[in-house]
Amino acid sequence: MTTAILFGSFVLLLLIGVPIGIALGTASLLAIAYIPFLNFDFYALGLVSGINSFTLMAVVLFTLAGNLMSRGGISRRLIVVAESFFGTAPGGLGTVTIMACLFFAAISGTGSATVAAIGLAMIPALVRRGYDRAYSGAMVASAGSLGVLIPPSVVMIIYAVTAGVSVSALFLAGIIPGFVIAIALILYNIYQTRKGGWEESGTKASWAERFRALNQAKLALLMPIVVLGGIYGGIVTPTESSAVAVVYALLVSTLVYRELSWNEIPRIMLESALLVSAVLVIIGASVAFGRIIALERIPLSLSQFVLGITDNWVVVLLAILVLLLIIGTFLETLAAIVILTPVLLPMVTHLGIDPIHFGVIMIVALAIGFVTPPLGANLFMAAQVGNIPYDLLVRRIFRWVLVLIAALLVISFWPDLSLILPRLILGYGA
Repeated sequence: MTTAILFGSFVLLLLIGVPIGIALGTASLLAIAYIPFLNFDFYALGLVSGINSFTLMAVVLFTLAGNLMSRGGISRRLIVVAESFFGTAPGGLGTVTIMACLFFAAISGTGSATVAAIGLAMIPALVRRGYDRAYSGAMVASAGSLGVLIPPSVVMIIYAVTAGVSVSALFLAGIIPGFVIAIALILYNIYQTRKGGWEESGTKASWAERFRALNQAKLALLMPIVVLGGIYGGIVTPTESSAVAVVYALLVSTLVYRELSWNEIPRIMLESALLVSAVLVIIGASVAFGRIIALERIPLSLSQFVLGITDNWVVVLLAILVLLLIIGTFLETLAAIVILTPVLLPMVTHLGIDPIHFGVIMIVALAIGFVTPPLGANLFMAAQVGNIPYDLLVRRIFRWVLVLIAALLVISFWPDLSLILPRLILGYGA
């Protein structure tokens, strides 16, 4: 009965439009009220302990760093670099757009920020080149999902905290799968541009122009190297590296590029705080929610039920992928990770699936929800920045979703794509 109250009230509250954090908290309180040996202190302790984490400081600081960099002229310089190297590649400006999203993902760490920064510049440029506007918006929205996979990633930090795995190992694990998704999107765009006969008249840049573009964007391109190099060089922890990222972004945007004034910084800090506060409410409420799940032994019961039907890891993993793809369409990614990781992780580790590899699988599957209605945060952002009717964008997105699902299957059933870099660099699993 407790399980029915917990999940039934949570789903009902979501259906009537209650924000996710409040829905999680309310469902938890209703379940606690039903359990005779618990009082509401149980919820308060879960809420406080959920956000009382040194690692979660990285979420706050990476979000601020991404906002500073996106307002400081970083995206424009990255686009120039991408166009100088990939402007005449198959797929033309579409390939440039996807590669620009890949570059910016390594700075922003979030999908919506990547869509906003790249979409504002690239969607009008794609339309001028002959691309369909809704197709262009769908492409930017899909490529923006790379923001949660290329390190440093806020979503990866949340999974690492929830699953109790190494943030550094998970960062490394996301790099090759991120490139796999980018290549899949580029191949699909090449097919569509040839099929549609869209103009691909980009001018080939000389090596002098390419070096000039690299020189102008060198500080932007160095940021991921500074952040990740500090982590893997043993100089700073992932949390400390987020503080380094903020200082780096602030100095580059204000003193070097000079496209961000000091007067704008308080507003950017306030916007970042508002964004992160909503995330932290979800995390805190999810911890109390998760503790009730554990108390009711739901993970063990689910694992015993599934393994009683089949112990074939392929069948179980396919079923989990379907579940994650469905949940990603209506539940915010961070909340889904905090809620589902304690439920699913014991089952997949029992089947021999590595928790780091499963983290990549889970993040990719839920990231597809960024471009899948009705939630589709990237879709809303692309519609806004590209001035595209939302319903038209939805009709264009489904083939891109199929491409992302195909890439997800490759990543899921080829574990070495995720694990080779952690093994080589960190000795993970040795």
